[in-house]
Amino acid sequence: MLRAKVLFIALVGTALFAACNSGGTEEGVCVSPGILFLDDFSGSQMCGWAEYSQSGAAAAVEEGVLRLTTSQPGPFWWTNPGRNFDNVIITVQARQASGPDNNAFGVICRYQSPENFYVFLISGDGYYAIGKYQSGTDQITYLTGDGQYHYIFSDAINQGVATNQMRVSCVNNELSLTVNGIPLPAVTDPTFVTGDIGLGVSAFEVGTAVIEFDNIQVIAP
Repeated sequence: MLRAKVLFIALVGTALFAACNSGGTEEGVCVSPGILFLDDFSGSQMCGWAEYSQSGAAAAVEEGVLRLTTSQPGPFWWTNPGRNFDNVIITVQARQASGPDNNAFGVICRYQSPENFYVFLISGDGYYAIGKYQSGTDQITYLTGDGQYHYIFSDAINQGVATNQMRVSCVNNELSLTVNGIPLPAVTDPTFVTGDIGLGVSAFEVGTAVIEFDNIQVIAP
């Protein structure tokens, strides 16, 4: 039996986020033969991730991880390294360190601006979604579901304080998500074809959600 829930994530104010999103590095940093981008967040290299602390949310590279926190129910907070890709496969370890399980966190691809990008999300209570933000709306448009539901439950997702291995594929119009080695249903959308990657978090109830990301890697398909 299908288990699903409907949640809408508000986009963080464009002007507010743009002010702190100053990521970006010189070409050639945080790359390796056959790998377009990689970061283990050890502090040995600076890969350009925007770090900030404001309005109840924070992004910081510390203690060997990229840590995102938010105590604001609703808004989506993220950070980018300031890159540009077209077709990519992104892998990352995402760990819920603390906070309410009713949350959403994951990977961004084809980020063009604070109002235009794809997002691949899982939650601490075992749900997943693929969606996009697009100019003209401050709410996510879900590509998963059939209009009746947006977040879909999956046994593939480790719940609560746990680590999940995420694999995101943005290849041509196909957008797919694999969690802990188990592929979830893919979707298609032609809106964005190039852009940056990113990592993000949102919470849906009172409490401070703390998500830690590690060992991100981007390769060509």
